Amino acid sequence: MSKVALFQATSGIDPTQNARDLVAAVEEAAEGGAQMLFTPEMSGLLDGDRARAASSIKTETDDTVLAAVREAAAQHGIWVHLGSLALDRGDGRWANRAFVIDRQGSVRGRYDKMHLFDVDLPTGESWRESAVYKGGEGPVLVEGTPVGTLGLTICYDLRFPALFAYLSEAGADVIAVPAAFTVPTGEAHWHTLLKARAIEAGMFVVAAAQVGDHADGRATYGHSLVVDPWGEVMLDMRKASGVGFVDIDLARIAEVRSRVPALSHRRTIVTRSD
Repeated sequence: MSKVALFQATSGIDPTQNARDLVAAVEEAAEGGAQMLFTPEMSGLLDGDRARAASSIKTETDDTVLAAVREAAAQHGIWVHLGSLALDRGDGRWANRAFVIDRQGSVRGRYDKMHLFDVDLPTGESWRESAVYKGGEGPVLVEGTPVGTLGLTICYDLRFPALFAYLSEAGADVIAVPAAFTVPTGEAHWHTLLKARAIEAGMFVVAAAQVGDHADGRATYGHSLVVDPWGEVMLDMRKASGVGFVDIDLARIAEVRSRVPALSHRRTIVTRSD
């Protein structure tokens, strides 16, 4: 049994303040007995004004938010899945990058968001991540975490079940889905997609999310969730910012997969033309 914590944040345009909030969440999670803390997408900076954001986006080596979280993880002896940071790749593009940090403060894994959010919503919201971000090249799993082998995804990746199928077949026990879902897409699809991905993969899904009204003018859906392999919601933080806790029993994976062994029944689809 592993106790984990989720930080449901309302990140803003000031990395210094966001770093303070993250450090406080690390401390609260550790004091609450969690072995690992999960934070949302864009935990260090959430700013839709790209001209303004550019002055705050640094390389991984120079990013003060990453440094602060690594120091806090080591100080409090807790693992942290830092949902993602906007980082300068050094080639004129940005990366939306997740980190897994161990209790010594060492980075044990990195993942760049593969699927970029380029959409026009009925509400008039328009997003073009690909204008400045470079998508990741492939899936990432991190072994030896307090929740076993952790598969990494970020937000819009949730809509691509092939990624989750790969991670499950590669041995993931838990898949992280840090997010900053818009309100309209969250209301329509967030719970449904997370439950579906957990059921399909036969594993736990941990989704720490941004919530509320942000300094750049956007609103995010919240509802940080933990879903078990049967599709049962173990934690729903709804609209409350702060830290929530839940216990994850990895034995549940084998129990559920023995009921419906869908992974062993999965077949490769081969098309042919006559």
